[in-house]
Amino acid sequence: MEGRCVVETWAVGLSGTSCTPRVKLGLGTDVFFCIGSDEVYVFSTRERKLTAVLQFPDPVSDLVGSHDKQLLYVACRSGVYCVSLQFQLSRAPSSPADASSSLAELKIPSEFLVVAEEGVLSVLLVGSVFLTLSQTDTSWMLTLYKSSNYEMLSSFSLPLVSGVVHNDTEGKTAVRKRPVLICVHSNDATLPSSLEATLTDGHVRLEPVLFKLLFGIDAALAKSPVILCGLPDGCLCFLPLRLPGSRLRVLRSLEQPVVFVGASVVMERGPGHAQCLVAVGELGKVVLIKTDKGGSEGGGNRTGFIEGCVPGPVMCGCVDKNCLYYSTGSDLLVLDLSEGLSRREGQEKDEETFRKTEAALQSPTSLNVCRVAALAEPTCNTAGEVQLLGLSVRGQLQRITLPAGREDARLSKEPSVLVGRSVRDLLSAIGDVCERASVLKTAIKSKNQILRHLNQVLNISFLLIASASSEEHLPIQEKPIRCHGVTSWSRLLQKDSLNLTCVLDNPSPYILERGWTLSVAVFPLSYPPSAQGESSSTHFSFPFHNLHPGETLEVLLPLAAAGEASFPMTVSCSLIFSLASLLGEEAAKLPGLQSSCISLPLNTLTVDWLHVLQVNSPIATHKKATSQSNNTTDTIQAFLRSRRIRCSGRGEGGGESASKPEREYSASIRVSSELLKDTLLLKSSDLDAHVPKWPPQNVGLSLLEWMLSEGPGGVTTGHQGDKIALSSSVVHARGPDGHTVKLTAKEVNVEEGSAGKEESRTAVEVQVESSSIAAVCGLHHAVLRRVQTLLQRAPEKAASTKGVQSLGLRRVLQRAEHLLQQIQQSRISGAFGVGVSTGQMTRSLLSVYRELRENPLLIV
Repeated sequence: MEGRCVVETWAVGLSGTSCTPRVKLGLGTDVFFCIGSDEVYVFSTRERKLTAVLQFPDPVSDLVGSHDKQLLYVACRSGVYCVSLQFQLSRAPSSPADASSSLAELKIPSEFLVVAEEGVLSVLLVGSVFLTLSQTDTSWMLTLYKSSNYEMLSSFSLPLVSGVVHNDTEGKTAVRKRPVLICVHSNDATLPSSLEATLTDGHVRLEPVLFKLLFGIDAALAKSPVILCGLPDGCLCFLPLRLPGSRLRVLRSLEQPVVFVGASVVMERGPGHAQCLVAVGELGKVVLIKTDKGGSEGGGNRTGFIEGCVPGPVMCGCVDKNCLYYSTGSDLLVLDLSEGLSRREGQEKDEETFRKTEAALQSPTSLNVCRVAALAEPTCNTAGEVQLLGLSVRGQLQRITLPAGREDARLSKEPSVLVGRSVRDLLSAIGDVCERASVLKTAIKSKNQILRHLNQVLNISFLLIASASSEEHLPIQEKPIRCHGVTSWSRLLQKDSLNLTCVLDNPSPYILERGWTLSVAVFPLSYPPSAQGESSSTHFSFPFHNLHPGETLEVLLPLAAAGEASFPMTVSCSLIFSLASLLGEEAAKLPGLQSSCISLPLNTLTVDWLHVLQVNSPIATHKKATSQSNNTTDTIQAFLRSRRIRCSGRGEGGGESASKPEREYSASIRVSSELLKDTLLLKSSDLDAHVPKWPPQNVGLSLLEWMLSEGPGGVTTGHQGDKIALSSSVVHARGPDGHTVKLTAKEVNVEEGSAGKEESRTAVEVQVESSSIAAVCGLHHAVLRRVQTLLQRAPEKAASTKGVQSLGLRRVLQRAEHLLQQIQQSRISGAFGVGVSTGQMTRSLLSVYRELRENPLLIV
């Protein structure tokens, strides 16, 4: 079909969602249409405007006019209403001024209810019989009434095929699909003049041979009209009206909701002589029912069913002599039924004819009209052009004029008309294309945003995965996205608590947009005996939005209250991205996506005893230490005191009980002064710009300040001020368990023997003292971690000049062998219970532990 369609918008109504839209050519010059709400609009084709709005108590599902064009039957949820044309005229505006300025809004009262039947979806008037089709929970109900007094004549039911009904799970808010209800007459039957005039309004005439083959010889002889029902469950069923004992039977199943049923001429043999019955399903299935002549051997006629599929989904349709018009919502298409369906006399039905039919169904012609939701019966104007009356999904009543003949044939006859029509066609096509382009532009913009966001997420993921899988262990300061922490103490309700400020730093070139969550897991490296080996980890989640490059995010999380935690603690930081945040509101439609996420580990922080010390000021050191000794300790401290081992003096015969108990525990570590000068003092400006160059005579004091201010693993101490200022090389502090501790750093001379010569080296001895053995062990471990950091920073030149402590190592090995024998003897005696009690074995192991801690090697 050449040329363009002309689309004229006549009226605009308010769209609804309860029922399928419906448009009816109708009574005189009036057109009635409903769009799923409780209103029926009356449009005058002569005045080209809306003249009235009929308001009903319930949403309207169907409407049909009487044969004399004086009554309008409207099916609602509560029943069927009958409105006379005289009622409409009497309520319309009387003066011409009122008629031009206002719209008559007529509320239909309950007095107009003629059939009180719940859930009526379709209605049809056949002579003096009025039919309603409704749906129950288990069946379809076809009920017949007298049109004079609306007395029920009979009722027929058909079981509901619930598995095929679409939108069955959407509840009461879903759009109710209207079944198709038409009446089929035989061509040789005599019809009343009133019915003959309105044959196109739900009535079709079929050739006698096909009528007899479909509905039986009895219906053909009785010239009975046949009701044909196309149901939303896919069944195509029929009921002869004038046959006694007739019942509702299934003619065909489309296995998808039936959208349209009509008749087509296909080949012109006489006026109104239809030779083909057409049924169209919602998903695009088309069934053509026609008469097939028998072959030379079989003879006779038989019913031929031709099935095909057109591009769907199909929202509505109508048919004229040989064309099927249907709308998919995005386009209005026309299908020529004569191509591949009609064949000459004597031509056999073979595979070539079937392929031609299949190709014809797959090749509809686009009319470039979109968003059509309902169509009325086609008509022709005086110029021979086909005109369709359509209703858009937005409630616009449109007249669509199809081009007739070839465009070049009309060019010479009507050039001026063609130019004007071309302009209108172009404007109509531009409007349709703009509307579709706007929808596509919005969808493309949304998808582009999702893809851009996903691209950022993938870039960040690859960056962190590459950093984690690299062979070289990068320092925390060189990681692309990293976390570091600052510890601080706070006091609330006479109780101290330890907090950690976790800082997320984003030096990468990417933005951490919505959907990211900082996850922090805190757990101790070892569990106290009361935990019975159970994990006491704590997890925190902090969602955030739009962390740009160079920005930081600070979150505060509680580590533990005083005396209630075991140190050191490990703080594991990771980034988690929720995939549901990519789709926004559409993610609610995908339940499985809510729990889908990407977890990317960042780095692990360690909070040790040096991070959690509360350093006393030099003035109040003695006062705080005295008052702290009188505080009440918790259950774990009481348990440790009750089990504290009474060790002997420092004589050579250690192991025997003494009369006075040993209440102080200590551990020490010796570091070469030359190593400290090479790493901590002289190279401080290269390692850390914040650490000043101290004079060489304050090596011990500098070491203490560095250990209490800095720390390996990305955690620093948040004491009073940004930096600790110490006045002496002795620090008194309070640990997290409430015990006082003492840190001392002093320079000592260490004598070594090498190749028969006595050598002396200057070293800094760091000594930890406390009445709590747990505090001594924890601080000793923290000091060793700091020294390991110094050894990693030590230059190769400094390490190559150190001498080997040969004699010192020999003495240490001899002492270690002696201690090992002592440990093995204690374990063997304890296992067999030979004269050694548990207390004695514990005292022996504690003595070994003290010897290992109090006689350290010199770290060079």
